[in-house]
Amino acid sequence: MTNWLPDISSGNGPVYIRVADSIENAITHGVLPPGTKLPPQRNLAYDIGVTIGTVSRAYALVHERGLVAGEVGRGTYVLERSNGKQIELVDPITQALSGTRGLNTPDAKIRFDTTAAPDIGQGAIIGKLFADISSEHQTEISSYSRNFPASWFEAGQIWLARNGWQPAIETIVPTLGAHAGAIAVISAVTSPGDKIVFENLTYTQISRAARLLGRRTILVDSDEHGMIPEDFERLCQQQHPRLAFLMPTAHNPTLVTMPEARRRAIAAIARRHSVWLIEDDLYGGMTGDQNPLMATIAPERTFVVSSLSKSVTAGVRGGWVACPPHFAQRIKVTHKMTTGGLPFILAETCARLVLGGHALELRRRSVEEIKAREQLAREALSGFEFNSHPHLPFLWLKLPEPWLSGTFKNAALSEGVLIDDEDEFKAARIDRVFHRVRVAFSSPPQREDVAMGFMTLRRLLENGSSGYDSHI
Repeated sequence: MTNWLPDISSGNGPVYIRVADSIENAITHGVLPPGTKLPPQRNLAYDIGVTIGTVSRAYALVHERGLVAGEVGRGTYVLERSNGKQIELVDPITQALSGTRGLNTPDAKIRFDTTAAPDIGQGAIIGKLFADISSEHQTEISSYSRNFPASWFEAGQIWLARNGWQPAIETIVPTLGAHAGAIAVISAVTSPGDKIVFENLTYTQISRAARLLGRRTILVDSDEHGMIPEDFERLCQQQHPRLAFLMPTAHNPTLVTMPEARRRAIAAIARRHSVWLIEDDLYGGMTGDQNPLMATIAPERTFVVSSLSKSVTAGVRGGWVACPPHFAQRIKVTHKMTTGGLPFILAETCARLVLGGHALELRRRSVEEIKAREQLAREALSGFEFNSHPHLPFLWLKLPEPWLSGTFKNAALSEGVLIDDEDEFKAARIDRVFHRVRVAFSSPPQREDVAMGFMTLRRLLENGSSGYDSHI
Protein backbone atom coordinates (compact mmCIF):
# COMPACT_ATOMS: atom_id res chain seq x y z
CA MET A 1 0.00 0.00 0.00
CA THR A 2 1.32 3.41 -0.97
CA ASN A 3 1.78 6.41 1.32
CA TRP A 4 1.06 8.72 -1.61
CA LEU A 5 -1.57 11.44 -1.06
CA PRO A 6 -3.41 13.40 -3.76
CA ASP A 7 -2.81 17.12 -4.20
CA ILE A 8 -6.20 18.87 -4.14
CA SER A 9 -4.87 22.38 -3.65
CA SER A 10 -5.00 23.12 -7.37
CA GLY A 11 -7.39 22.39 -10.19
CA ASN A 12 -11.01 23.24 -10.83
CA GLY A 13 -14.33 21.65 -10.05
CA PRO A 14 -15.62 19.68 -7.06
CA VAL A 15 -13.15 18.13 -4.64
CA TYR A 16 -13.90 14.57 -5.75
CA ILE A 17 -12.95 15.45 -9.33
CA ARG A 18 -9.68 17.02 -8.12
CA VAL A 19 -8.90 13.86 -6.12
CA ALA A 20 -9.63 11.71 -9.16
CA ASP A 21 -7.58 13.92 -11.46
CA SER A 22 -4.66 13.79 -9.01
CA ILE A 23 -4.82 9.99 -8.93
CA GLU A 24 -4.97 9.86 -12.73
CA ASN A 25 -2.03 12.22 -13.04
CA ALA A 26 0.03 10.10 -10.61
CA ILE A 27 -0.79 6.94 -12.59
CA THR A 28 0.01 8.60 -15.91
CA HIS A 29 3.43 9.76 -14.71
CA GLY A 30 4.36 6.52 -13.00
CA VAL A 31 4.08 7.76 -9.42
CA LEU A 32 1.45 5.06 -8.92
CA PRO A 33 2.67 2.13 -11.03
CA PRO A 34 0.47 -0.84 -12.02
CA GLY A 35 -0.34 -3.08 -9.07
CA THR A 36 -0.15 -0.28 -6.50
CA LYS A 37 -2.83 -0.52 -3.84
CA LEU A 38 -4.56 2.78 -3.18
CA PRO A 39 -5.23 3.80 0.43
CA PRO A 40 -8.54 2.61 1.94
CA GLN A 41 -11.21 5.22 1.44
CA ARG A 42 -11.68 5.83 5.13
CA ASN A 43 -7.92 6.41 5.68
CA LEU A 44 -7.53 8.69 2.68
CA ALA A 45 -10.55 10.76 3.67
CA TYR A 46 -9.06 11.31 7.12
CA ASP A 47 -5.58 12.12 5.77
CA ILE A 48 -6.71 14.82 3.33
CA GLY A 49 -9.58 16.16 5.44
CA VAL A 50 -12.60 15.29 3.28
CA THR A 51 -15.65 13.06 3.71
CA ILE A 52 -15.60 9.39 2.84
CA GLY A 53 -18.31 10.12 0.29
CA THR A 54 -15.94 12.47 -1.55
CA VAL A 55 -13.24 9.80 -1.73
CA SER A 56 -15.82 7.19 -2.77
CA ARG A 57 -16.90 9.33 -5.71
CA ALA A 58 -13.27 9.99 -6.68
CA TYR A 59 -12.46 6.28 -6.64
CA ALA A 60 -15.60 5.58 -8.67
CA LEU A 61 -14.46 8.14 -11.22
CA VAL A 62 -10.99 6.66 -11.72
CA HIS A 63 -12.59 3.22 -11.92
CA GLU A 64 -14.89 4.45 -14.70
CA ARG A 65 -11.84 5.85 -16.50
CA GLY A 66 -10.41 2.34 -16.52
CA LEU A 67 -7.44 3.15 -14.28
CA VAL A 68 -8.13 0.96 -11.23
CA ALA A 69 -10.01 -2.15 -10.17
CA GLY A 70 -11.55 -3.02 -6.83
CA GLU A 71 -11.89 -6.44 -5.28
CA VAL A 72 -14.06 -7.30 -2.30
CA GLY A 73 -11.88 -7.65 0.78
CA ARG A 74 -8.67 -6.69 -1.01
CA GLY A 75 -8.99 -3.01 -1.92
CA THR A 76 -8.34 -0.87 -4.98
CA TYR A 77 -5.38 -1.46 -7.31
CA VAL A 78 -3.87 0.42 -10.25
CA LEU A 79 -4.37 -1.48 -13.51
CA GLU A 80 -1.87 -2.21 -16.26
CA ARG A 81 -2.16 0.08 -19.26
CA SER A 82 -3.97 -1.70 -22.07
CA ASN A 83 -1.58 -2.64 -24.91
CA GLY A 84 0.92 -0.07 -23.68
CA LYS A 85 -1.37 2.80 -24.66
CA GLN A 86 -1.14 6.09 -22.87
CA ILE A 87 -4.06 6.87 -20.60
CA GLU A 88 -6.27 9.54 -22.11
CA LEU A 89 -6.62 12.43 -19.71
CA VAL A 90 -10.13 13.75 -19.13
CA ASP A 91 -10.35 17.43 -18.29
CA PRO A 92 -12.67 18.55 -15.47
CA ILE A 93 -15.00 20.49 -17.77
CA THR A 94 -15.60 17.42 -19.94
CA GLN A 95 -16.19 15.31 -16.86
CA ALA A 96 -18.62 17.86 -15.43
CA LEU A 97 -20.62 17.90 -18.65
CA SER A 98 -20.83 14.11 -18.73
CA GLY A 99 -22.20 13.86 -15.21
CA THR A 100 -21.45 10.87 -13.02
CA ARG A 101 -21.52 8.38 -15.88
CA GLY A 102 -18.32 7.22 -17.51
CA LEU A 103 -17.48 8.69 -20.89
CA ASN A 104 -17.30 5.17 -22.34
CA THR A 105 -19.67 2.41 -21.25
CA PRO A 106 -17.76 -0.62 -19.88
CA ASP A 107 -18.20 -3.87 -21.78
CA ALA A 108 -19.92 -7.01 -20.48
CA LYS A 109 -22.05 -5.23 -17.89
CA ILE A 110 -25.77 -5.47 -17.17
CA ARG A 111 -27.04 -2.06 -18.23
CA PHE A 112 -29.41 -0.74 -15.61
CA ASP A 113 -28.47 2.85 -16.51
CA THR A 114 -30.63 3.53 -19.56
CA THR A 115 -34.38 3.68 -20.14
CA ALA A 116 -34.38 3.14 -23.90
CA ALA A 117 -37.22 1.04 -25.27
CA PRO A 118 -36.76 -2.71 -24.75
CA ASP A 119 -35.90 -4.88 -27.74
CA ILE A 120 -39.24 -6.38 -28.74
CA GLY A 121 -38.45 -7.01 -32.39
CA GLN A 122 -38.81 -3.44 -33.66
CA GLY A 123 -35.58 -3.82 -35.62
CA ALA A 124 -37.29 -5.91 -38.28
CA ILE A 125 -40.08 -3.35 -38.71
CA ILE A 126 -37.64 -0.45 -38.87
CA GLY A 127 -35.40 -2.31 -41.31
CA LYS A 128 -38.34 -2.86 -43.65
CA LEU A 129 -39.28 0.82 -43.43
CA PHE A 130 -35.70 1.87 -44.12
CA ALA A 131 -35.63 -0.33 -47.21
CA ASP A 132 -38.95 1.01 -48.50
CA ILE A 133 -37.94 4.63 -47.92
CA SER A 134 -34.54 4.12 -49.55
CA SER A 135 -36.24 2.69 -52.62
CA GLU A 136 -39.04 5.25 -52.83
CA HIS A 137 -37.09 8.41 -51.94
CA GLN A 138 -33.60 8.05 -53.36
CA THR A 139 -33.30 11.77 -54.08
CA GLU A 140 -34.55 12.88 -50.67
CA ILE A 141 -32.25 10.64 -48.62
CA SER A 142 -29.19 11.83 -50.53
CA SER A 143 -29.85 15.51 -49.80
CA TYR A 144 -30.78 17.87 -46.97
CA SER A 145 -34.36 18.03 -45.68
CA ARG A 146 -35.68 21.40 -46.79
CA ASN A 147 -39.36 20.66 -47.34
CA PHE A 148 -41.13 18.70 -44.61
CA PRO A 149 -43.99 16.44 -45.78
CA ALA A 150 -47.35 16.94 -44.08
CA SER A 151 -47.14 13.39 -42.75
CA TRP A 152 -44.29 14.35 -40.39
CA PHE A 153 -46.56 16.87 -38.67
CA GLU A 154 -49.58 14.57 -38.66
CA ALA A 155 -47.51 11.89 -36.91
CA GLY A 156 -46.48 14.36 -34.21
CA GLN A 157 -50.06 15.47 -33.72
CA ILE A 158 -51.10 11.85 -33.14
CA TRP A 159 -48.17 10.90 -30.92
CA LEU A 160 -48.38 13.92 -28.62
CA ALA A 161 -52.17 13.77 -28.19
CA ARG A 162 -53.29 12.57 -24.76
CA ASN A 163 -56.22 12.83 -22.34
CA GLY A 164 -58.48 14.71 -24.72
CA TRP A 165 -55.76 17.19 -25.71
CA GLN A 166 -54.53 17.25 -29.30
CA PRO A 167 -52.20 19.97 -30.54
CA ALA A 168 -53.10 21.87 -33.68
CA ILE A 169 -51.05 20.62 -36.59
CA GLU A 170 -49.62 24.09 -37.24
CA THR A 171 -48.02 24.02 -33.76
CA ILE A 172 -46.02 20.81 -34.39
CA VAL A 173 -42.26 20.70 -35.01
CA PRO A 174 -40.55 17.36 -35.85
CA THR A 175 -37.26 16.99 -33.98
CA LEU A 176 -34.30 14.70 -33.42
CA GLY A 177 -35.82 13.44 -30.18
CA ALA A 178 -37.18 15.08 -27.03
CA HIS A 179 -33.75 16.34 -25.92
CA ALA A 180 -33.17 18.18 -29.19
CA GLY A 181 -36.67 19.60 -28.99
CA ALA A 182 -36.15 20.92 -25.46
CA ILE A 183 -32.81 22.50 -26.39
CA ALA A 184 -34.40 24.15 -29.42
CA VAL A 185 -37.05 25.67 -27.16
CA ILE A 186 -34.47 26.88 -24.64
CA SER A 187 -32.40 28.41 -27.42
CA ALA A 188 -35.42 30.10 -28.98
CA VAL A 189 -37.14 31.68 -25.97
CA THR A 190 -34.20 32.46 -23.67
CA SER A 191 -30.91 34.32 -24.04
CA PRO A 192 -27.46 33.77 -22.51
CA GLY A 193 -27.61 34.75 -18.85
CA ASP A 194 -31.32 33.98 -18.49
CA LYS A 195 -32.35 31.76 -15.59
CA ILE A 196 -34.12 28.43 -16.06
CA VAL A 197 -35.93 26.62 -13.26
CA PHE A 198 -35.28 22.92 -12.75
CA GLU A 199 -36.49 20.67 -9.96
CA ASN A 200 -33.73 19.65 -7.54
CA LEU A 201 -33.83 16.19 -9.12
CA THR A 202 -34.40 16.12 -12.86
CA TYR A 203 -33.22 14.89 -16.26
CA THR A 204 -29.87 16.66 -16.07
CA GLN A 205 -28.89 16.23 -19.71
CA ILE A 206 -31.13 19.24 -20.32
CA SER A 207 -29.76 21.35 -17.45
CA ARG A 208 -26.14 20.65 -18.45
CA ALA A 209 -26.88 21.50 -22.07
CA ALA A 210 -28.60 24.71 -20.98
CA ARG A 211 -25.51 25.74 -19.00
CA LEU A 212 -23.37 24.96 -22.03
CA LEU A 213 -25.55 27.46 -23.92
CA GLY A 214 -24.84 30.10 -21.29
CA ARG A 215 -28.14 29.86 -19.41
CA ARG A 216 -28.20 29.83 -15.61
CA THR A 217 -29.76 27.05 -13.56
CA ILE A 218 -31.87 27.71 -10.48
CA LEU A 219 -33.50 24.96 -8.43
CA VAL A 220 -37.00 24.65 -7.06
CA ASP A 221 -37.95 22.32 -4.21
CA SER A 222 -40.17 19.30 -4.79
CA ASP A 223 -42.15 16.94 -2.61
CA GLU A 224 -44.20 13.77 -3.11
CA HIS A 225 -46.49 15.72 -5.49
CA GLY A 226 -43.77 17.35 -7.58
CA MET A 227 -42.69 20.97 -7.87
CA ILE A 228 -43.79 22.99 -4.82
CA PRO A 229 -45.85 26.03 -5.92
CA GLU A 230 -44.79 28.23 -2.99
CA ASP A 231 -41.11 27.74 -3.77
CA PHE A 232 -41.72 28.31 -7.48
CA GLU A 233 -43.49 31.56 -6.60
CA ARG A 234 -40.54 32.60 -4.43
CA LEU A 235 -38.08 31.97 -7.25
CA CYS A 236 -40.22 33.89 -9.72
CA GLN A 237 -40.48 36.87 -7.38
CA GLN A 238 -36.81 36.95 -6.40
CA GLN A 239 -34.89 35.67 -9.43
CA HIS A 240 -37.21 36.29 -12.40
CA PRO A 241 -36.59 33.11 -14.41
CA ARG A 242 -37.45 33.04 -18.07
CA LEU A 243 -38.43 29.38 -18.35
CA ALA A 244 -39.15 26.27 -16.23
CA PHE A 245 -38.52 22.66 -17.22
CA LEU A 246 -40.76 20.08 -15.58
CA MET A 247 -41.99 16.49 -15.89
CA PRO A 248 -45.51 16.49 -14.43
CA THR A 249 -46.23 12.86 -15.38
CA ALA A 250 -43.76 10.11 -14.39
CA HIS A 251 -40.97 12.35 -13.19
CA ASN A 252 -37.48 11.01 -13.84
CA PRO A 253 -36.03 9.68 -11.51
CA THR A 254 -38.62 9.83 -8.69
CA LEU A 255 -41.68 8.59 -10.69
CA VAL A 256 -43.83 11.28 -9.07
CA THR A 257 -46.95 12.32 -11.00
CA MET A 258 -48.20 15.80 -10.22
CA PRO A 259 -51.92 16.03 -9.31
CA GLU A 260 -54.19 18.38 -11.24
CA ALA A 261 -54.49 20.98 -8.48
CA ARG A 262 -50.70 21.29 -8.29
CA ARG A 263 -50.46 21.64 -12.08
CA ARG A 264 -53.00 24.44 -12.08
CA ALA A 265 -51.13 26.23 -9.29
CA ILE A 266 -47.83 26.01 -11.20
CA ALA A 267 -49.50 27.22 -14.39
CA ALA A 268 -51.06 30.20 -12.61
CA ILE A 269 -47.69 31.23 -11.17
CA ALA A 270 -46.00 30.87 -14.56
CA ARG A 271 -48.72 33.01 -16.14
CA ARG A 272 -48.46 35.64 -13.43
CA HIS A 273 -44.70 35.97 -13.86
CA SER A 274 -44.51 35.43 -17.65
CA VAL A 275 -42.50 32.20 -17.40
CA TRP A 276 -42.41 29.78 -20.32
CA LEU A 277 -42.90 26.07 -19.54
CA ILE A 278 -41.35 22.99 -21.13
CA GLU A 279 -43.51 19.98 -20.35
CA ASP A 280 -41.48 16.79 -20.81
CA ASP A 281 -44.18 14.16 -21.48
CA LEU A 282 -41.77 11.44 -22.51
CA TYR A 283 -43.34 8.75 -20.31
CA GLY A 284 -46.88 10.14 -20.26
CA GLY A 285 -48.31 7.91 -22.97
CA MET A 286 -47.03 4.80 -21.18
CA THR A 287 -48.58 5.46 -17.79
CA GLY A 288 -52.32 5.79 -18.29
CA ASP A 289 -52.24 8.98 -16.21
CA GLN A 290 -55.51 10.91 -16.57
CA ASN A 291 -54.36 14.30 -15.31
CA PRO A 292 -54.60 17.13 -17.84
CA LEU A 293 -51.40 18.18 -19.51
CA MET A 294 -49.91 21.55 -18.63
CA ALA A 295 -50.56 22.43 -22.27
CA THR A 296 -54.29 22.04 -21.60
CA ILE A 297 -54.11 24.34 -18.58
CA ALA A 298 -51.69 26.93 -19.96
CA PRO A 299 -51.61 26.50 -23.76
CA GLU A 300 -50.29 30.02 -24.36
CA ARG A 301 -46.94 29.31 -22.66
CA THR A 302 -46.37 25.54 -22.66
CA PHE A 303 -44.10 23.62 -25.03
CA VAL A 304 -44.75 19.86 -24.95
CA VAL A 305 -41.83 17.61 -25.91
CA SER A 306 -41.90 13.86 -26.43
CA SER A 307 -40.39 11.15 -28.61
CA LEU A 308 -40.40 7.47 -29.53
CA SER A 309 -37.30 6.67 -27.49
CA LYS A 310 -38.76 5.09 -24.34
CA SER A 311 -41.47 2.89 -25.80
CA VAL A 312 -40.75 2.37 -29.51
CA THR A 313 -37.14 2.97 -30.51
CA ALA A 314 -34.36 5.18 -29.18
CA GLY A 315 -31.95 4.68 -32.08
CA VAL A 316 -34.08 6.37 -34.74
CA ARG A 317 -34.03 9.68 -32.79
CA GLY A 318 -37.60 10.72 -33.53
CA GLY A 319 -39.54 13.30 -31.55
CA TRP A 320 -41.82 16.30 -31.72
CA VAL A 321 -42.54 19.61 -30.00
CA ALA A 322 -46.02 21.11 -29.71
CA CYS A 323 -45.66 24.88 -29.37
CA PRO A 324 -47.83 27.72 -28.15
CA PRO A 325 -49.53 29.56 -31.03
CA HIS A 326 -47.22 31.30 -33.54
CA PHE A 327 -44.00 29.70 -32.19
CA ALA A 328 -43.61 26.67 -34.44
CA GLN A 329 -41.60 28.40 -37.16
CA ARG A 330 -39.18 29.86 -34.64
CA ILE A 331 -38.65 26.46 -32.99
CA LYS A 332 -38.25 24.78 -36.37
CA VAL A 333 -35.49 27.20 -37.38
CA THR A 334 -33.81 27.01 -33.97
CA HIS A 335 -33.87 23.21 -34.05
CA LYS A 336 -32.13 23.29 -37.43
CA MET A 337 -29.51 25.72 -36.13
CA THR A 338 -28.76 23.68 -32.99
CA THR A 339 -28.80 20.20 -34.56
CA GLY A 340 -27.77 20.75 -38.17
CA GLY A 341 -31.12 19.65 -39.51
CA LEU A 342 -33.49 16.69 -39.61
CA PRO A 343 -32.34 13.67 -41.68
CA PHE A 344 -35.06 12.67 -44.12
CA ILE A 345 -34.78 8.93 -43.58
CA LEU A 346 -35.15 9.23 -39.79
CA ALA A 347 -38.08 11.64 -39.85
CA GLU A 348 -39.87 9.67 -42.55
CA THR A 349 -39.33 6.43 -40.63
CA CYS A 350 -40.80 7.95 -37.46
CA ALA A 351 -43.81 9.26 -39.38
CA ARG A 352 -44.46 5.86 -40.91
CA LEU A 353 -44.09 4.14 -37.55
CA VAL A 354 -46.84 6.36 -36.13
CA LEU A 355 -49.16 6.66 -39.12
CA GLY A 356 -48.89 2.97 -39.95
CA GLY A 357 -49.94 1.95 -36.46
CA HIS A 358 -46.58 0.34 -35.68
CA ALA A 359 -45.66 2.81 -32.93
CA LEU A 360 -48.81 2.28 -30.88
CA GLU A 361 -48.47 -1.49 -31.16
CA LEU A 362 -44.79 -1.39 -30.24
CA ARG A 363 -45.58 0.82 -27.27
CA ARG A 364 -48.21 -1.66 -26.12
CA ARG A 365 -45.70 -4.51 -26.38
CA SER A 366 -42.99 -2.46 -24.68
CA VAL A 367 -45.28 -1.72 -21.76
CA GLU A 368 -46.11 -5.42 -21.44
CA GLU A 369 -42.41 -6.30 -21.35
CA ILE A 370 -41.68 -3.53 -18.85
CA LYS A 371 -44.57 -4.73 -16.69
CA ALA A 372 -43.05 -8.23 -16.51
CA ARG A 373 -39.64 -6.80 -15.63
CA GLU A 374 -41.08 -4.50 -12.97
CA GLN A 375 -42.68 -7.57 -11.39
CA LEU A 376 -39.23 -9.21 -11.31
CA ALA A 377 -38.01 -6.14 -9.42
CA ARG A 378 -40.82 -6.44 -6.89
CA GLU A 379 -39.97 -10.08 -6.28
CA ALA A 380 -36.19 -9.68 -6.15
CA LEU A 381 -36.17 -6.51 -4.05
CA SER A 382 -39.00 -7.44 -1.71
CA GLY A 383 -38.42 -5.92 1.72
CA PHE A 384 -36.52 -2.92 0.39
CA GLU A 385 -38.06 0.50 -0.23
CA PHE A 386 -38.40 1.77 -3.79
CA ASN A 387 -40.75 3.74 -6.05
CA SER A 388 -41.85 2.07 -9.27
CA HIS A 389 -44.69 1.95 -11.76
CA PRO A 390 -45.72 -1.21 -13.65
CA HIS A 391 -45.51 0.59 -17.01
CA LEU A 392 -42.24 2.48 -16.51
CA PRO A 393 -38.71 1.15 -17.11
CA PHE A 394 -36.96 2.32 -13.94
CA LEU A 395 -37.28 2.39 -10.17
CA TRP A 396 -36.03 4.78 -7.47
CA LEU A 397 -34.37 2.62 -4.83
CA LYS A 398 -33.88 3.73 -1.21
CA LEU A 399 -30.55 2.48 0.18
CA PRO A 400 -30.37 0.99 3.68
CA GLU A 401 -27.64 1.92 6.14
CA PRO A 402 -24.71 2.31 5.71
CA TRP A 403 -24.80 2.62 1.92
CA LEU A 404 -24.11 5.93 0.19
CA SER A 405 -25.48 6.48 -3.28
CA GLY A 406 -22.10 6.79 -5.00
CA THR A 407 -20.61 3.91 -3.04
CA PHE A 408 -23.50 1.62 -3.93
CA LYS A 409 -23.24 2.56 -7.60
CA ASN A 410 -19.55 1.74 -7.41
CA ALA A 411 -20.16 -1.58 -5.69
CA ALA A 412 -22.74 -2.50 -8.32
CA LEU A 413 -20.27 -1.66 -11.07
CA SER A 414 -17.65 -3.94 -9.53
CA GLU A 415 -20.28 -6.71 -9.56
CA GLY A 416 -21.09 -6.12 -13.22
CA VAL A 417 -24.19 -3.91 -12.99
CA LEU A 418 -24.40 -0.30 -14.22
CA ILE A 419 -26.81 1.94 -12.32
CA ASP A 420 -27.12 5.70 -11.71
CA ASP A 421 -26.45 7.38 -8.38
CA GLU A 422 -28.57 10.30 -7.21
CA ASP A 423 -25.96 12.88 -8.23
CA GLU A 424 -26.61 12.04 -11.88
CA PHE A 425 -30.01 13.72 -11.46
CA LYS A 426 -29.02 16.84 -9.53
CA ALA A 427 -29.26 19.86 -11.78
CA ALA A 428 -26.91 21.80 -9.50
CA ARG A 429 -25.21 21.42 -6.15
CA ILE A 430 -27.70 20.96 -3.30
CA ASP A 431 -27.32 20.08 0.38
CA ARG A 432 -30.07 17.49 0.43
CA VAL A 433 -29.05 13.83 0.32
CA PHE A 434 -31.61 11.22 -0.75
CA HIS A 435 -29.58 8.01 -0.33
CA ARG A 436 -31.17 6.59 -3.46
CA VAL A 437 -30.14 5.19 -6.84
CA ARG A 438 -32.06 4.84 -10.08
CA VAL A 439 -32.25 1.34 -11.50
CA ALA A 440 -33.43 1.20 -15.12
CA PHE A 441 -34.23 -2.23 -16.51
CA SER A 442 -35.49 -1.95 -20.10
CA SER A 443 -32.20 -2.44 -21.96
CA PRO A 444 -30.87 -5.92 -20.99
CA PRO A 445 -31.73 -8.28 -23.88
CA GLN A 446 -33.39 -11.02 -21.83
CA ARG A 447 -35.49 -11.17 -18.69
CA GLU A 448 -32.94 -13.61 -17.30
CA ASP A 449 -30.34 -10.84 -17.45
CA VAL A 450 -32.74 -8.50 -15.66
CA ALA A 451 -33.42 -11.02 -12.90
CA MET A 452 -29.67 -11.64 -12.49
CA GLY A 453 -29.05 -7.90 -12.17
CA PHE A 454 -31.76 -7.51 -9.55
CA MET A 455 -30.39 -10.40 -7.49
CA THR A 456 -26.90 -8.88 -7.64
CA LEU A 457 -28.28 -5.62 -6.28
CA ARG A 458 -30.16 -7.46 -3.55
CA ARG A 459 -26.98 -9.21 -2.40
CA LEU A 460 -25.26 -5.84 -2.16
CA LEU A 461 -28.17 -4.30 -0.27
CA GLU A 462 -28.04 -7.14 2.23
CA ASN A 463 -24.28 -6.85 2.61
CA GLY A 464 -24.23 -3.28 3.83
CA SER A 465 -21.16 -3.76 5.99
CA SER A 466 -19.06 -3.95 2.82
CA GLY A 467 -20.31 -0.58 1.65
CA TYR A 468 -17.18 1.38 2.53
CA ASP A 469 -13.85 -0.39 2.43
CA SER A 470 -14.62 -3.33 0.14
CA HIS A 471 -15.90 -1.36 -2.82
CA ILE A 472 -14.36 1.59 -4.55
